[in-house]
Amino acid sequence: MRITLPAIFLCLLVRALAQAPPQPALPDLSTAESLGPDLFANSGAVGMVVVVVRDDQVFFHGYGETAPDSHIAPSTDSVVRLCSLTKIFTTDVLAKLVKQKIVRLDDPLQRYAPKHALVPSRDQQITLEELATHTSGLPRELGSRPRKTAPFAYPDRTTRWEWLPRQTLASVPGSEAVYSNIGFDLLSDALESAVHKPYAALLAEETLHPLGMRQTTLYPNAVQCERLLRSAHDDGLCTVTEATQGSAGLYSTAGDMTTWLKYLLGTGSPVVQAQDPAAQAVYVDPASLKKEVGLDHGGKPTGIGLGWMHLLPADDPSHIIEKTGGGAGFSSYIAIVPAHHAAIFFSFAEGSGWKQNVFKEANNMLLDLAGLPLLPEEPFKPKVRRHPKHRSHSAQAP
Repeated sequence: MRITLPAIFLCLLVRALAQAPPQPALPDLSTAESLGPDLFANSGAVGMVVVVVRDDQVFFHGYGETAPDSHIAPSTDSVVRLCSLTKIFTTDVLAKLVKQKIVRLDDPLQRYAPKHALVPSRDQQITLEELATHTSGLPRELGSRPRKTAPFAYPDRTTRWEWLPRQTLASVPGSEAVYSNIGFDLLSDALESAVHKPYAALLAEETLHPLGMRQTTLYPNAVQCERLLRSAHDDGLCTVTEATQGSAGLYSTAGDMTTWLKYLLGTGSPVVQAQDPAAQAVYVDPASLKKEVGLDHGGKPTGIGLGWMHLLPADDPSHIIEKTGGGAGFSSYIAIVPAHHAAIFFSFAEGSGWKQNVFKEANNMLLDLAGLPLLPEEPFKPKVRRHPKHRSHSAQAP
């Protein structure tokens, strides 16, 4: 019998596969049940929701109470504040408008400014990409919200565009990275101007409605506010937060965020496309910057994306893409390992204070469930809580 050359190669391949050592089995996703309590305990939270997605599997658990002394555990319908996780929804819309050729990343913010409003510059103009990567030269905040103003309800569009022309940029755009909430609110204003419709309608049209995320909103109704987790502090009203629509205002639920994780990983419904990889890519190498401030709550970034931070080099098996958020009595977090189709989301209403770096703890929980090496040790920086009436709308973890 004559054996052809391709047939010989096929035989050798089969033999090699048969002799290759078996890949270690991934931990069962149910083991998250044993890891979650430590995450909750170290958060010092009143109540916490945790979601883990790996391929087509989902783990959810609610820990603690929906409010102090409620004796009711949080559920997938409990409402949480996403805080600065709002930013990665803004950049999702940005990436879609770029793909549709409605805007470009190198478009100057000035192109989308209100009539007669002059955007400050320093050697060069601020671009949409620089707003999305915290490299615009703008400060973190416009200023502290006025007393008796609800969380994430300041500053509104009129206020920030009256403020902006009077500013002097702290650095040449693109040369330094300084975490900026006001930059993302200006970015959402620019997207609104580009399509000539309210940003909330644009977000719903491009992202929330196609994904069926009906509980994710800037306009919570009375029923949703009743389901909002409550912290141990006076954190202000549950109310409309369109003023910070680009940076921090979104409310959501664990149910909706499960859908969001599947979208980020591309493991959702066949009729819903995965997020464009351009939305998760690295756009700035921190090593090329003169300075970097406020970007390391989840770990020292090796890359800065459109709202996202990257941990470890892209070719490292434990490479993570993450986003932190905090304010108004909440801390929220997302971390994804795209190459291994695994992601985690948590949000908690604060209690007695953090005992560990729960962002890093969540990273290691995710890596453990993905069968990957844990992150290298880094010193923990305790979070300092400010009095609610005097802090800006997102003055805690970014």
